[in-house]
This record gives sequence, structure tokens and C-alpha cells, in this order.
Amino acid sequence: MVPLNVLSPLPPCEPTSAERVDELLSRPGVRIERIVSSGQCSPPGYWYDQAEGEWIVLLSGAAGLRFEHEKHTRLLEPGDCLDIPAHYRHRVEWTAPGTPTVWLAVFYSSTNPWPD
Repeated sequence: MVPLNVLSPLPPCEPTSAERVDELLSRPGVRIERIVSSGQCSPPGYWYDQAEGEWIVLLSGAAGLRFEHEKHTRLLEPGDCLDIPAHYRHRVEWTAPGTPTVWLAVFYSSTNPWPD
């Protein structure tokens, strides 16, 4: 069931379980998800390489996000947002343990689904 409030209810904070992903909206060319992390990160050596763009905003918690071409991990705190173009390789280095890290992710097509 889609939550009516993106910050509640949140699933239990269990680092041994997978991230929780709730699809909030899906339309041609765009998909919006709420992602709840509780200490999860990308597997060693794994880089996301997505065919669609992704705009993210961190709503609560904290995370470290790294782009393949950058040497340092970016610290994300509540309110921070990023636009990640399609095929821009990135990984989640860490998310805050013991507290929910809530992401709002907007995935979008690299082509314009609307006529000019």
C-alpha cells in the first residue's frame, strides 16, 4: 500500500533487511519512489549505471554517495538533493545505522515524453 505521508509510517529500522522501496507514482517517463534505508549500502565494487535519470532528495537520516569519477564521498543530510543523469555511475557508500534514512527518488526518461 502506498503511504499517504512519505515520513510515516516507516518500516522498522533493521540493518539486516533490505531497503524498503515504495512506488508512489508511475506515469509515462517518470516514476517516484520512497526508499527507506537503515544502514544499507551498495555491495563492494558495485556501481549503479541506470538507463534513466534520477533526482533524489534526502528527507531524513544521512548517507554517503560517491560518483565513479570523484575521489571523495559526498555527505548527504536532510534537504540535500542531487540530479543524477542517466548512466552516471554512482554508489551508496553508507547510510546512517540505527535511524531511518528516507530518500525521495524521481526517476525520469532521458527522452521527453511530452510533445513540444
